[in-house]
Amino acid sequence: MKPRVRTAEWVALLTVYVVWGSTYLAIKVAVRTLPPLLVAGVRFLVAGALLGGILLALGRPFRVTRRELAGAVAMGTMLLVLGVGFVHVAETRIDSSVAAMIAGSVPLQVVLWRLLGRERVRPETAVAAGAGLVGLGLVVLPGGLSGGSTAVGLLTMLGSSLAWSRGSYLTTRLRMPADPFVTTTIEMLAGGTVLVVVGSALGEWDDVSRADLQAGPVLAWAYLAVFGSVIGFSAYAWLLHHAPISRVVTHQYVNPLVAIGLGALFLGERPAPATLVGAAVILAAVVVTLRSEAGTAVPTTEPAAGVPPGTPADRSA
Repeated sequence: MKPRVRTAEWVALLTVYVVWGSTYLAIKVAVRTLPPLLVAGVRFLVAGALLGGILLALGRPFRVTRRELAGAVAMGTMLLVLGVGFVHVAETRIDSSVAAMIAGSVPLQVVLWRLLGRERVRPETAVAAGAGLVGLGLVVLPGGLSGGSTAVGLLTMLGSSLAWSRGSYLTTRLRMPADPFVTTTIEMLAGGTVLVVVGSALGEWDDVSRADLQAGPVLAWAYLAVFGSVIGFSAYAWLLHHAPISRVVTHQYVNPLVAIGLGALFLGERPAPATLVGAAVILAAVVVTLRSEAGTAVPTTEPAAGVPPGTPADRSA
């Protein structure tokens, strides 16, 4: 590999690590004063329009069949509405670091969906996934058993991760556009439209006043739209074509670590000891799972909307 390519590879990796890892922090800041579904919906509409405009300017073909269009719209709804949209809702009630820990279990949940689909899974992969889901219980159960707003947030985030993992599992079974940038553009426009419609139906526009348009939340939203969606995805898509998949998927355990660090540094978040133990178990299980599956196709998780969980390409936030 030429030095120039190696340098570009590491720049792209660091971009995915930092940008997608920071989306949890950005979401937490954005939903402090702005309604969560509209934050997510308008974010994806703007990002989809930007990415689509770039593709048209570059002369990239945008022709898709009806079946491919239906597949991309379906995935946009599952991944970006039920997946990333729920992350925004959850973070109105729970810490960004806790949301990232739960999202970090998505690769393990994909293994569970594969087992339920009666696919052949390596024994070490199944054991690691089982251990990681026990770690997920350590993250979710203490706060969930206490009830109240925190419990609602934890259950919402758990539902988000399940939708994301299920969508990641089903993506390989649907006919999708050949160009991943075209797929992501359609997913973002479809998911953004549904989120805005649902948010409008729930009266979220009534919750937006001039006083709510504070600099911090507005800048966080802009960061999510431009960096979290467009730039993060572009770096990820480039990596898929220029780097070994075993190296690309390392973001799945680096992103939660970045999110936890940023949450502690900028928001003063201090997860409970049991939560940190659960996060460590999840991280170890993900590392074992990815290494075990290195020789096979590994379903990935956006981005933040990553593509996560903040971003569509990653199938994470």
